[in-house]
Amino acid sequence: MNQSRKMTDGALLLAIFMVLVFITVFVPVLSIFGMFVLPVPFVLYASRYGFKPSLLMLAVALVLTVILTTFFTLPLAVLMGIGGIAIGGAIRKGLSPYETWARGTLGFIAGLLFVFVFSQIVLSMNWVEEFKVMLSDSLEMSMSVMEQFGAAEQTEEMEEMLQLQVETIIDLLPVGFALSAIILAFLSQWISYKFINRLEKKQLYFPAFRNLRFPTSIIWVYFFALFFSFLGPDSGFYYMALQNVLVLTGLLMTLQGFSFIFFYAHHKRMSRAIPIFSVVLTILFPTFLLYFVRILGIIDIGFRLRDYLTKKK
Repeated sequence: MNQSRKMTDGALLLAIFMVLVFITVFVPVLSIFGMFVLPVPFVLYASRYGFKPSLLMLAVALVLTVILTTFFTLPLAVLMGIGGIAIGGAIRKGLSPYETWARGTLGFIAGLLFVFVFSQIVLSMNWVEEFKVMLSDSLEMSMSVMEQFGAAEQTEEMEEMLQLQVETIIDLLPVGFALSAIILAFLSQWISYKFINRLEKKQLYFPAFRNLRFPTSIIWVYFFALFFSFLGPDSGFYYMALQNVLVLTGLLMTLQGFSFIFFYAHHKRMSRAIPIFSVVLTILFPTFLLYFVRILGIIDIGFRLRDYLTKKK
């Protein structure tokens, strides 16, 4: 009976997945929405039946995707399948929402790496070069606009500055992949929670943002990367890797800082508008405030600041 139900659920969720693939590929208006819903069938199946049956479902989904759509849709199915299985497997094991999010992020990173390799080998498309061309075109357009408005004398200086920014953005492409995986995992998991709660009468949800706490190891990774960045060269793979680590861990500690601000406002029973206003203010004036929030996050992680406030109360 269990085997029969497993096959029935697999066939039903496969059909739903294929419909979502058709919508994502052939209805451009709904493609962005489809990107976040596509992993849900795999999340539901993996959360019910585990890892191995889900891999079989993914294999069948890949075959159907190639037959019913195009061969070039294969990376999309792999990306969504791996990410969905990672999230669903974590839910089945009863991991916390943030642990599930971390596993889902790793799953989507693996899927994005497959997309990158597939496009390089099969499509002969160099993502770095394509991105560089796109940014260079945008740079040329900006320069021409400045010249039209009579700022020709400042164009050369501005072009050099923007060219440096373009090179920096290209060097930080790995961080872009990681952030894309983080966002994909979060939204897919959040949507999946809604479906699981409705279908299986469970109570799965993300804890309040004020309770977000990253492990202390993030600080050590950040400071080690910062230390070695002063010792190494200012270019090359070594430098690029350290810069990506610094940016990513810095963003996580900034997120921790915002979490502490929300925690402090709740702890002191302040208006919810105060922490929201602080986030908006930081986005508008990031030059100084962003570093302040990051330092706050470092203090909260390293010295367990919120634990001190809770005990003091």
